[in-house]
Amino acid sequence: MVNLVAAQKPLLHGLMKMAGVQPHIVEIEPGTVMNFWVPNETVKKPQKGEKKNDTPTLTKPNKPVVVLVHGFAAEGIVTWQFQVGALTKKYSVYIPDLLFFGGSITDKTDRSPTFQAETLVKGLRKIGVEKCILVGFSYGGMVAFKMAELYPDLVQAMVISGSILAMTDSISEATLSELGFKSSSELLLPNSVNGLKALLSVATHKKLWFPNRLHKDYLEVC
Repeated sequence: MVNLVAAQKPLLHGLMKMAGVQPHIVEIEPGTVMNFWVPNETVKKPQKGEKKNDTPTLTKPNKPVVVLVHGFAAEGIVTWQFQVGALTKKYSVYIPDLLFFGGSITDKTDRSPTFQAETLVKGLRKIGVEKCILVGFSYGGMVAFKMAELYPDLVQAMVISGSILAMTDSISEATLSELGFKSSSELLLPNSVNGLKALLSVATHKKLWFPNRLHKDYLEVC
């Protein structure tokens, strides 16, 4: 049986390219790579007679930069797919997949927002971003706050939604108790349809209905 979530990915990728961004893998350091969706206009096309490289060269953005940082429920373009088209008209839009999401991986054991922020900044600098406006959602908001704290020279402004400055033990315990979970991993890494529904209820403003089949497909892919 076709996995509906996996089947729609090529369509989503095509729509994002039409909206003005395309994927680009950046090696941060040996063992750590991040996937960024970068503005089409920054991807340098090979000159006549030049070979097409597997990893194309990027030029610096020529418009104000917006970096969209996703939350824990999904990778970058899944979270921001409805905003990209509108923003690319006036901004150079960059959409990273945080480590352990999408095409971003590391062999390091650190799982902190600080490590995410440091890695993301290294990646942005490697692809020519010197100043940016950060837009963070949920977990991505915590990463964005940490970026602004550690790298004020990079962050010009911030827009944060559904997030807090940092997750403390008291906030975590109160939130988990309210939702009926024993640990953060039980909430954030669901292995059942009901668990996934609980996570999505936290991650979305309005209650969304999807058939259980779609939830099962999502768990299989993610």
